[in-house]
Amino acid sequence: MTDYQTPKDRAYTNTLLNAAPKEASAFMNLKHTAERTDGVIPIKYRELMSVAVALTTQCAYCIESHINNAVEAGASREEIAETVFITAALRAGGAVGTGLMAMRLFEEASSASK
Repeated sequence: MTDYQTPKDRAYTNTLLNAAPKEASAFMNLKHTAERTDGVIPIKYRELMSVAVALTTQCAYCIESHINNAVEAGASREEIAETVFITAALRAGGAVGTGLMAMRLFEEASSASK
């Protein structure tokens, strides 16, 4: 059986970066700029936001990395827990928001087929 998304995949980091050097460079520059420590937003809050986004995108590597960074920046267990539930609520809210569009599209499709 094939293992999907395993820590062994990290061995391919340089393979990926070297296969698309311009794109990789632009991505890494954006990543380093967004994760800088000298911004107006304190690093702990940057990392809590990063945890929230990582939970939404469900990138296991990002979750691990940003949890570690958040802990290093002083985030507490309670802050991580609240971040998890805020993320869950917003993600669920997004489904309701796009659900409204789905209802409109259903009504438009139903009216058109009559």
